[in-house]
Amino acid sequence: MLPAGHWGHWGRCVCPPLRPFDHKATTTRPSARPSARPSAKQAPAAAALVPHTANMPSTPAAAITSLSHFTVAAPSQAAFDATVAFYVRLGFRLVESSVPPAPAQSWLHLMPSSAASSPATAVRVLLSPDTAASAAPDSSAASGLPHSAVRALAPRLPGLSFGVASLQPIEAALAAAGVPFDKTAGFAASDAADPVLHTRDPSGTPLSFTTKTHAYAAARPPSPTPADLPLLSTLSPAASPSVRPTAADPTPSAPVGGVHLAFTPSPIQKRIGILTSGGDSSGMNAAVRAITRVALQRGCVPFAIYEGYQGLVDGGSKIRQFGWEDVRGYLAVGGTTIGTARCKAFRTREGRLSATFNLIKNGIDAIVIVGGDGSLTGADILRAEWTGLVDELVATGRVTAEESAALRTDLTIVGLVGSIDNDMSATDLTIGAVTSLHRICESVDSLTSTAQSHQRAFVVEVMGRHCGWLGLMAGIAVGADWVFLPERPPPLDQAKYGDDWEQEMVDTVKLYRTMGSRKSIVIVKKILEDRLGLDTRVTTLGHVQRVEAVEAVLSSTPQTPAPMIGMSHNKVTSVPLMEAVKLTHSVADAIARKDFKYAMELRDPDFTDAFDAYTETTVLAGPGRQSVPESERLRVGIIHCGAPAGGMNAATRVAARLCLNRGHTPLAIRNGFSGLVNDEVHPLQWQELVGWQVRGGSELGTNRDHPRPIPGVTTKISPKGVQNFIDMGQIAFHLQKHGIQALLIVGGFEAYTAQLTMTEARELYPAFAIPMVHLPATISNNVPGTDYSIGSDTALNAIVESCDRLKLSANASRKRVFVVEVQGGNCGYLATLSGLISGATNVYIPETPLSIAVLQRDIAHLCTRYMDDDRHGIASEGRVVLRTEATLPEIYSTEVVSGVLRAEGHGLFDSRTAVLGHLQQGGVPSPLDRIRATRLAVQCIDWLQTAAAQARQAAAGPRIGESPAVGAGMDLYTTDPKHSVVIGIRGASVVFSPVMELVGEVDLNARRAKKAWWMGLGKLVRVLAKYDYKDE
Repeated sequence: MLPAGHWGHWGRCVCPPLRPFDHKATTTRPSARPSARPSAKQAPAAAALVPHTANMPSTPAAAITSLSHFTVAAPSQAAFDATVAFYVRLGFRLVESSVPPAPAQSWLHLMPSSAASSPATAVRVLLSPDTAASAAPDSSAASGLPHSAVRALAPRLPGLSFGVASLQPIEAALAAAGVPFDKTAGFAASDAADPVLHTRDPSGTPLSFTTKTHAYAAARPPSPTPADLPLLSTLSPAASPSVRPTAADPTPSAPVGGVHLAFTPSPIQKRIGILTSGGDSSGMNAAVRAITRVALQRGCVPFAIYEGYQGLVDGGSKIRQFGWEDVRGYLAVGGTTIGTARCKAFRTREGRLSATFNLIKNGIDAIVIVGGDGSLTGADILRAEWTGLVDELVATGRVTAEESAALRTDLTIVGLVGSIDNDMSATDLTIGAVTSLHRICESVDSLTSTAQSHQRAFVVEVMGRHCGWLGLMAGIAVGADWVFLPERPPPLDQAKYGDDWEQEMVDTVKLYRTMGSRKSIVIVKKILEDRLGLDTRVTTLGHVQRVEAVEAVLSSTPQTPAPMIGMSHNKVTSVPLMEAVKLTHSVADAIARKDFKYAMELRDPDFTDAFDAYTETTVLAGPGRQSVPESERLRVGIIHCGAPAGGMNAATRVAARLCLNRGHTPLAIRNGFSGLVNDEVHPLQWQELVGWQVRGGSELGTNRDHPRPIPGVTTKISPKGVQNFIDMGQIAFHLQKHGIQALLIVGGFEAYTAQLTMTEARELYPAFAIPMVHLPATISNNVPGTDYSIGSDTALNAIVESCDRLKLSANASRKRVFVVEVQGGNCGYLATLSGLISGATNVYIPETPLSIAVLQRDIAHLCTRYMDDDRHGIASEGRVVLRTEATLPEIYSTEVVSGVLRAEGHGLFDSRTAVLGHLQQGGVPSPLDRIRATRLAVQCIDWLQTAAAQARQAAAGPRIGESPAVGAGMDLYTTDPKHSVVIGIRGASVVFSPVMELVGEVDLNARRAKKAWWMGLGKLVRVLAKYDYKDE
């Protein structure tokens, strides 16, 4: 790096007027810039050499504290790019670059090499085509300037003069890049012993380098080492850091997951009020943060309205304009930092009149409300009355007609549902519901050990009002013995129990006890004590539970209904707010009328499917109670393949119990395909599966052993770390030996390729001609045919929790960047989603190869952020960059990336690494993974039954005698490609995709699907990290 020495002369560069200036501010964007660059005609370059004239009054010494910066004008885009690259090579650091359509300009900074060196210096490179005419004829092509021209012009032309300790590194760097230069004896006759090196930068600005320190320099800087000064030949002008979009940083034209990712400033400049209302829920702060930052990015002005509707009525200090840094730290904080409160005043017209007055006084023309159905209804009432309220304020003189003219016609309202109950219709999930479910499951998991130790029945009361979502999902996730839902209250068997739901519950708990269960998780206390004499405990969890909005604001018109932003089919949706509220109230009304059938119909299909899955896998269905005819019963093999993932055991438990309930025989195949050929196969029993719902890892055992592909018969695969190839004949023999008629494979990408290999070999091995289904279970989420694999949510939770802890460590150290390596193989799902959730600075994923240009951009961004913190007096926070383990090219390893950041930070920030490794596979599976595992496992057994029935029906035809099944002694045989499938979640639907058809959708070499719904969300990560937004 070129150390900052002194500036001897200046001339062709355009210098703004000097002013009091803190040199720290030069490290980012100066707070005040000249509105126009003086032309050569207005201010001759030579005039800059005159410190003052006789007519200039003297200036107090304190008025000028330091040199602000120099502006170098480039006459063309090519010269602009080359000039930026030139100064970067000399050791300047690019700290800011404009983004089109803004005028092209870049700010570069030369940090002092030591405390004794001169202050830091800034150079502004400006694209100014109007300088081309006044520039020297050869100024646009410095590399083509003859040495004689350099020598002839050097003594006379003014320019920038750099003080250095030695000219040799400069000469070597310029020579290596082919940039002409020359030496003279110095600026004065007495300087013969101190030669001066002359050249030009690509903009044509003359430069000189001298070892002579002028009389006013504080000290001569230390000599640079070769490592401090990168050779000019190492970077081309095209590789200069830039914030312009690149091929590796695409901006999708279509929404990703329903989220618009075009973050350019909007032509509609809205002033958006943000309030949280009703009960608090986790995620409200994250919503406020995202709305604020995206609003700023889109050119809008966000306002925080404190204490919900009460703050809207009170006004004053409770309505405050928000900037980017005002929401720093919100992401990991529960509840709502801007507060929420019940407001009776807002229910009156007088209260809403005051709210209208405060909105007009602050110029707010849009409100985003995060709250429940009551909060959203209140906002819609305000919108309906808006024009009348404004007219009343004008008539009473509280506001003038001019003040209200732009706001009179319409108030834009957008609602986000924040509710732990997940009780809003027209959306699959509400903000806070999943966090609440986590808290419930954590609490019940903790209670289970005590219940088993003392053979107790624990009664757990959860919140939810008229919605049983929390109770049902918690019951599935923890394996509860009994769940009481408002939409479907007991007794479930009305023919047997009539209205005596207490006796039905008692009988259920008694049956579990007779089967050897030592604990009971139920919801009613008094009955258990009175009728069974069990020691019971009551746990009331109560209040321990707990981007697209801006786009909706900008697209809203007075004619469109107020929208509610929700989630449907795993995509962000916008639906009419009051229609969703009306539908939600319909459920409560049906429950009040005891029309429970209609209440269940009003819930989404997932709710009904989940309830059916719960009842079918408990003793409510009972072993053998729902048996299929003996002729339709199956011997179902269950095998785990690949790396362990959270939810594998839950899926196995549900599948095996459902088989037992229906009369099938579930066969556990331990230790993968190698265990199969070693005869590690045995029938599973009901009690053997107790507690599997909450266990991580794989109770059956799993590995990467794989059927050996047959050249010319099966698809060529690229296995990762396959420990053993198992002979296909051995696998087929043992499947036939144990009479396995259907196969459920639970695992990741190896499970997919294993099933594909066996399916393609059906003609050679009749034992593979059975119904087979693959249930995706991998933290990498790289299996084709599904949006989500079980285990990926558990991994996300582990990564985000680790990142939160790392950021706490980094915050304590200040100015530290952690480069965190996450698993995922060749799939960047974990890095992208966890980066979005944890507030990472950037993510590096295999789908978009890393490059030196990307690292340069990120280094410039980090420098800008940390220098902004210094400029604003903000305590610098720790930051996180996530990198998937297989990100290419391999040279950019986690250690290398961290080392580059640390070295290029030059003391401005530090960098450390963190490799999470197998911690990401998690311990206890997350509630979502348990629920998904339950839902998919039930569907798998249903599908196997249906496929087997179809195969048997087809085998009853006239050509059965020609079937290979006869010679193999098989009573079930199918080669239908549709009888070998992958089950998956796409949108909100469960789909079955034939493995043969998925080959076209998968990159077998990269071991991932060719298209993924989450690709493009990396852009949102960078937007929320302030990549594309500049403070004024």
